[in-house]
Amino acid sequence: MNELTMNLKSHWKIPLYEQIYHYIKTDIQSGRIAYKEKLPSTRALAKHLEVSRSTVELAYEQLLSEGYIESQPCRGFFVAQTEELYHLKTEKIQAPSPKQEKKKYRYDFSPNGVDLRSFPYNAWRKLSKDILMDDRTELFRSGDSKGEYGFRKAICSYLHQARGVNCSPEQIIVGAGSDYILMLLSMILGRDYRIAFEDPAYKQAYHMANALSYQTVPVSLDKNGMKVSELHSSCADIAYVTPSHQYPTGIVMPINRRMELLRWAAKGEGRYIVEDDYDSEYRYKGKPIPALQGYDAHEKVIYLGTFSRSVAPAIRLSYMVLPLPLMEKYERKHSFVHSTVSKVDQLIMQRFLEEGYYERHLNKTRALYKSRHDVLLDGLRPMADVLSVSGEHAGVHLLLNFRNGMTEEELVQRAAREDVRVYGLSDYRIRRTQTEEPTILLGYANLTEGQIREAVKILERCFCN
Repeated sequence: MNELTMNLKSHWKIPLYEQIYHYIKTDIQSGRIAYKEKLPSTRALAKHLEVSRSTVELAYEQLLSEGYIESQPCRGFFVAQTEELYHLKTEKIQAPSPKQEKKKYRYDFSPNGVDLRSFPYNAWRKLSKDILMDDRTELFRSGDSKGEYGFRKAICSYLHQARGVNCSPEQIIVGAGSDYILMLLSMILGRDYRIAFEDPAYKQAYHMANALSYQTVPVSLDKNGMKVSELHSSCADIAYVTPSHQYPTGIVMPINRRMELLRWAAKGEGRYIVEDDYDSEYRYKGKPIPALQGYDAHEKVIYLGTFSRSVAPAIRLSYMVLPLPLMEKYERKHSFVHSTVSKVDQLIMQRFLEEGYYERHLNKTRALYKSRHDVLLDGLRPMADVLSVSGEHAGVHLLLNFRNGMTEEELVQRAAREDVRVYGLSDYRIRRTQTEEPTILLGYANLTEGQIREAVKILERCFCN
């Protein structure tokens, strides 16, 4: 065989050598190039295809390594004995399918936003430089599986002062993001649990629980949070709650309901409460509500926290505080699982906490979000006849409850046609009913005050006309 004809696409993202490799491999698998048949030399094929010789050599090397062809000294390249492969489904080179980009809206009221323009670049840069200034090889060794002790101690101090959490550094495990923390928790607990979720819910945690093969059950909310009476009848062993600021409704669970929850957990062997304290730093009315964990006298609350919502999503630093019996189980059976956060990142965040940068950052962002929160509420006042506002005292989003006769889908679509993205509460419900009140979520962390004013005027035209 003196030449091989193939249609190479130089504009594809697939490299030319890989296209050559795929063409020859497919022809060998289908039998079009027979066993012992000689292939063109790399020089001849490169000249025929008008590509560099090194490109053809790369393709041949890949075919050699996979056993499709063999090299015979002074003779060239020949097809290897691969009769078994003729029965395989042959592969076709396909042009990379273009990714469907999500529509970008001029104004996006995402409830999951973080204002990255307020990220403390100077402080982060300084701490990073200071930590890496010296040649400290221990920073790049495998560290404590729970996370570095100094970092866990700094988290412990912060939680005690800011959230009223009672724990020691030994009870804290650090991980790269909430999903990892939930996966590790599932290893510690085992799968023989039925988990109750608030409905509407933080869907990411709900999907994770289902993916981890847990039985899940939705429990309704009232004005105080998860209904404990319904929790009792659900036969659940674990209640997953967001008491400081229920996601997505914004309900703040009062002390009486917290005590009911703790009594429910104390009455059952093996019952636990998972307290997800995802954005407790942002509260605009009254003082922050202490964590549920601080009232736990029976080692029943598993406390989850993260720095992703308050610093930046890419700072994959989450943690959990385990009750002592579960920590003992972790130490006994699961401490072989290494920490997924680098020691460098842990040390940066540790000093960020210890040296007061985190507190200053929170004060700054709290003031920014409060100002945007006030601008948004002010802009919504002209729509008081068609909607009411709820969940506005904490977090970085609020809810609009409509009574203008439009369905939730209509409200979302009307806004979208005007290049404004809003979010329906029904997307967060586990169960859907026909009697749901049309409710829209508006997040304001990603938008400037000017953008909020412009977007709300557009929403007024959409919702009031």
